[in-house]
Amino acid sequence: MAAVAVIAAGLDLILKSWANRTLTDGSTREFGLLQLRLAFNPGVAFSLGNTVPPAVLLGVTSVIVIALAVFAFRFTRNAALPFVVALAALLGGAVANLIDRAADGVVSDYLHTGWFPTFNLADVFVVTGAAVLVMASLRTSETGNTGGAA
Repeated sequence: MAAVAVIAAGLDLILKSWANRTLTDGSTREFGLLQLRLAFNPGVAFSLGNTVPPAVLLGVTSVIVIALAVFAFRFTRNAALPFVVALAALLGGAVANLIDRAADGVVSDYLHTGWFPTFNLADVFVVTGAAVLVMASLRTSETGNTGGAA
């Protein structure tokens, strides 16, 4: 699980670094439905909390990420593969955004669809991980099995 989380975080941080170097002039690169456009988010999802002092936001998100990491490492010891991968993706995305925010109080976003707020790969990992967790939980609650050892 740790390896998947590190790979997810690293991939996003590499892309953020690339976007910050390449898209600094306000340029947009078109790829059909997806555009590359640099934006900076001082808040959390959809810029919620953008008026909260950066140190407070960093502190709160740090506590959440630490709690998520503790839960993930304890839970995944006996969990089925979908839970492990989903938690790793979620944790990797959260860590990447936390590291990015720690540098200057904002998160770099670089993916844009034209109809949705600009986001980054870490956000994709967080949302996808959470969605897989929900679907896997619903599936296991129907069968009464978490896929782990008792």
